[in-house]
Amino acid sequence: MEHWDVVVVGGGPAGAASAAAARRADPAARVLVLDRSDFPRDKVCGDGIAPEALDVLAGLGVDTAALVDGYPPVPRLRLRSPGGTTVERAMHRPALVVPRQVFDARLLTAVVAGGVALRRHTVRRIEVQAGRVVVDGALTAGVLIGADGAESVVRRAIGLAPNRARHTAIAIRGYAPEPAGLAGVQAILTTEQRWPAYAWSFPLGDGRANVGYGELVSGGVNRAGLLAGLERLLPGVAPAELRAHRLPLSTGRPRQPDGRVLLVGDAASLINPLTGEGIFYAVLSGALAGAAAVRGGDAGAAYRAALDARLGRHLRHSAAASGVSRWTRVMDAAFRAAAGDQRVFDDVVALGLADGRLTARTLAAAVRRLR
Repeated sequence: MEHWDVVVVGGGPAGAASAAAARRADPAARVLVLDRSDFPRDKVCGDGIAPEALDVLAGLGVDTAALVDGYPPVPRLRLRSPGGTTVERAMHRPALVVPRQVFDARLLTAVVAGGVALRRHTVRRIEVQAGRVVVDGALTAGVLIGADGAESVVRRAIGLAPNRARHTAIAIRGYAPEPAGLAGVQAILTTEQRWPAYAWSFPLGDGRANVGYGELVSGGVNRAGLLAGLERLLPGVAPAELRAHRLPLSTGRPRQPDGRVLLVGDAASLINPLTGEGIFYAVLSGALAGAAAVRGGDAGAAYRAALDARLGRHLRHSAAASGVSRWTRVMDAAFRAAAGDQRVFDDVVALGLADGRLTARTLAAAVRRLR
């Protein structure tokens, strides 16, 4: 059997970042990415790229300007609370919207150019043995990184159950002309009906927008309900094609086990419970896992410690905010506070789209509006 130092299952942003980080940690490492699809390929997602995600990739030596070339920055974000409070402001740093069919292919191409091997292969069986991980009886890895998404084969192989319904959302997504009144603006819109639920519209810069709607699986959601929710929050928007995807939220993430198998991105349930954002978590967890992968048998413990040090406090804050947000009055108060103070708005955006925390400033401002 052929042997590789690191095998990454999944060539999306989490997997690409993992592979790049492993090569950066040890330029002599033999790193292989396996993916069941050829690239370019679509990935059902909102297509929003937080600038903090690009920061992580730049730190791995990736030319991030090339990744987003042709897609203009989107400086403004509109938020609407369940009670109807609307706030629109310029973000501290503009976000970008790049179709995943474009972004993922560009990123993986850049990583392969850096010395990573890529092979089309559908992984079906993983065996953890002493000193190695065997993939489909055909190749071995010193460390295996599961970056294979919400339906992760790697996660199942090491005995970790999928998220429970209350920690899983499902969303539909399509492309349509920019909704009236939202040209050039990213928008996340919520409603009291079937809360917690939200719709989004993210402009591509060519007159089209990525639009969608999602809610928790535990609410008994079905396709008809998703379509109705999209029409309720973005009336008149009619994408030519709608595709669905699951979102395993970070409030249900498993504990990273010790050993030679690591989980990153969606496979590790790293999806922001407030916004459904996952790209930042994907590339950050991938970068941390790739750096730990060169540790061999100690990789699992090293990655777990690095992830907790870098993201643990934020994840605890986002989980707390997600729990509190079930009271719509609290959400309304927070959005009113954001409407009145740019710094509070920036705090809210950082908590939902990057690695921000519940600051004393934001909490105090929300309490004042709540009273």
